Amino acid sequence: MHKFNVWGPLAKKIQLKCGDQVCPMQGPDEQGWWSLRVARAECELDYAFLIDDDPMPYPDPRSLWQPKGVHAPSRIYDHTLFKWTDTRWEAPPLPSAVIYELHIGTFSEQGTFDSAIAHLDHLVELGVTHVEVMPVAEWAGDRGWGYDGVALFAVTESYGGPDGFKRFVDACHAKNLAVILDVVYNHFGPLGNYTNKFGPYLTEKHRTPWGEAVNFDEGGSDQVRRFFCDNAEMWLRDYHVDGLRLDAVHEFIDRSAVSFMEQLSAEVDRLGTTLGRKLVLIAESDLNDPKVVRPREAGGCGMDAQWSDDFHHALFTLLHPGNPGMGYYDDFGRMEYLAKALQHVFVYDGTYSRYRQRSHGRPVEGLSAHHFVCFIQNHDQVGNRAQGERLEHLVGMDAAKVALGFTLTAPFVPLLFFGEEFAASSPFLYFADHGDEEMAKQVSEGRKYDFASFGFLDEEIPDPGDIHTFEVSKLKWSEVHEGKHAEMLEWTRQLIHLRRTTIALNDGDINHMQVQFDAEKRWLTMERGSVRTLLNIGSQPVQFKLKDGESLHLRSREDVAIGCGSIALPPMSLAVVMDGTREPEYSVDLRSS
Repeated sequence: MHKFNVWGPLAKKIQLKCGDQVCPMQGPDEQGWWSLRVARAECELDYAFLIDDDPMPYPDPRSLWQPKGVHAPSRIYDHTLFKWTDTRWEAPPLPSAVIYELHIGTFSEQGTFDSAIAHLDHLVELGVTHVEVMPVAEWAGDRGWGYDGVALFAVTESYGGPDGFKRFVDACHAKNLAVILDVVYNHFGPLGNYTNKFGPYLTEKHRTPWGEAVNFDEGGSDQVRRFFCDNAEMWLRDYHVDGLRLDAVHEFIDRSAVSFMEQLSAEVDRLGTTLGRKLVLIAESDLNDPKVVRPREAGGCGMDAQWSDDFHHALFTLLHPGNPGMGYYDDFGRMEYLAKALQHVFVYDGTYSRYRQRSHGRPVEGLSAHHFVCFIQNHDQVGNRAQGERLEHLVGMDAAKVALGFTLTAPFVPLLFFGEEFAASSPFLYFADHGDEEMAKQVSEGRKYDFASFGFLDEEIPDPGDIHTFEVSKLKWSEVHEGKHAEMLEWTRQLIHLRRTTIALNDGDINHMQVQFDAEKRWLTMERGSVRTLLNIGSQPVQFKLKDGESLHLRSREDVAIGCGSIALPPMSLAVVMDGTREPEYSVDLRSS
């Protein structure tokens, strides 16, 4: 027998449609669930639901497989049939992570899970520990970033479907790479979302940038929360994913005594205890509120870490000045802001924000820097630019090397954006195929309208729906070992090796760090135990005195000179010096650690 269940409190009757056969379902129970047991179903049985007198069959909101797209019937999928090989797998701890964010569709030429596996050795040799995969839940159309998912329990067929994703995760674990999956619980995509035909998944009482908010605190919200918690547990349990990155949690509108994030954190903790694995949750939050990562026992939401945008903004605006009117960048652009981002995490921690025209944030107190993920590039900061330029395209090789060196020696958990490690020549553009001409036109026109205020002409904005926009965003693996790309790759490898083998660079206590800077000359030093990072982003050379026992370990440019107890940094350069008398030497094979 196979039991079909669907939550449909808004329906007066629901019928199960399998092929030409239609069977009435029993229900609803007091929670609004309908159910039906049928004779043993074949593994590839397609089914859909008929609601009331609507003749259109709708896919299952909890469908595990949509092989013909989000508008087509669902297909039964049995998680128990896949043969895993990672029985003894245990993910590296998040505080020691080097995270690598990638988009499956543009990570390889073929754009599938199986083709991505061929490049995992590249990440292992680089020293990456965690692969963060942009969303894979099924959306309308054949290509996109994944943030418009509507069938949240089904893996997109364009990447290889559910078995394909399992093969990818299994292959990552075989190479000692943990997997973090990006999930979107703040909205559904604009096409193919049929959940509100069944129940109040969305509420008109709250609005987000994408329309109606997810219903986390109104009538029926218990089952809506159950939907998302079950979704999270599915990825972690059935797909063996090691953690989730929750997109834009500041768009959760939730006035409950126990917030959705607290509930999710508690349930994931219980699941991890049951499975005997440490499972992690990372939040993207624009709130600058440390409550997001405080333990539930201390009144927090219980997330393990959150993205630190202030670090990015503070560093980026110094390397790429002259962005007036560019939104949140208006709040940054001073050396003291970069120093504050290092020492206090949030630049805006209760202080006034010109961009927001109000005070923003609250101080971070008593929390390890390992609760915060830092980066100089990610999908938002690259792809949401008008022309998808990567950092090196904007500021040049010297500044890009400085930025990467600073990010990988900072006290936070570092994240790289795929291709960043070799200064990829390909952009990462915004692309979306919604499978609907009218929607494609609206998205294209909306993007032109948004960037017109920044001085861009319509013809300068790539059309998101044009397949060329997608194709040019693919990495060019043939360039990895050529010229400046090979130079950046070696720089990245050296930095990661230093980070992963140096005690001082794995200390999350911000109080153990000293920062000095000169706002006028634009230099900064960051001292973390036995390691000092020396930064010069000014227009003139800067001389730094070496302390007793210190020697030059890494330099971003060959003309960084050392002599007579000092080190000279030319403009736009970075050096790492170490006191060998204070740092024990470690010999670590990063390919197997």
